[in-house]
Amino acid sequence: MAGGRPQRRSDLAGDVQIEGRHPVLEALHAGRPLRRLFIAKPAASSHAMRDLIGAARGRGVAVQEVDPAVFARLAKTRTPQGVIAIAAAHAVVELDDVLARSRTRGEAPFLLLLDGVEDPGNLGAIIRSAEAAGAHGVVIPRHRAAGITPVVVAASAGAVEHMLVAQVPNLTAAIERLKAAGVWVMGADAAAKDEVFDVGLEPPLALVIGGEGRGLSRLVRERCDRLIRIPMYGATSSLNASVAAGIVLFEARRQMRKARVTVP
Repeated sequence: MAGGRPQRRSDLAGDVQIEGRHPVLEALHAGRPLRRLFIAKPAASSHAMRDLIGAARGRGVAVQEVDPAVFARLAKTRTPQGVIAIAAAHAVVELDDVLARSRTRGEAPFLLLLDGVEDPGNLGAIIRSAEAAGAHGVVIPRHRAAGITPVVVAASAGAVEHMLVAQVPNLTAAIERLKAAGVWVMGADAAAKDEVFDVGLEPPLALVIGGEGRGLSRLVRERCDRLIRIPMYGATSSLNASVAAGIVLFEARRQMRKARVTVP
């Protein structure tokens, strides 16, 4: 009932919240099944929200208007923008699924691996950059790292709906699997000798970004084929993980374009 106390379906196993107009629209456009939309009453009358509500109802999604105080209790992010969608949990895939996507497209693999990125905002921003750069997938470890949460979905601005995210039990084993498949593995490390702009970054390629603060773990660093660094010209000694990921992804993209490598 509009204005009543809605059931918090996202607290049940297998459900997650998607918050914000753009992430919810991306989920609708991607055809992701949504169970329900909660709309804050003051926002329901806006033109943009009416279009979103129409799109949701056109796909058979139940829409419920709620009082602002109730909406505030439901929200899990800072900027829900008056809309919360309840959806089935984001499905993560296997590493082989990411490699299969590159084969299906007739392209050399182009992947991004994350070694212990724990901040959900960083993970969402990295997924957004990876999708924008045309990567086939992002690989994350199962433990000691952020998973696909509402904050990650919001920070990705909907990009998570279009990007394969593989969750692996062991990142070092995943690297060995990629190397066996002929993928060149490059790790971004502040202490590396070679600068990212001086090294060939053409696929088959997996770029590895370390977690906040500690960077690459020793075992991951040792298993990379080569280490590269982003040169620093100011007083700052390192970059945020999501910024570093964006730089190496788009440097790889620049080199691919120059070499006319077939990528998405």
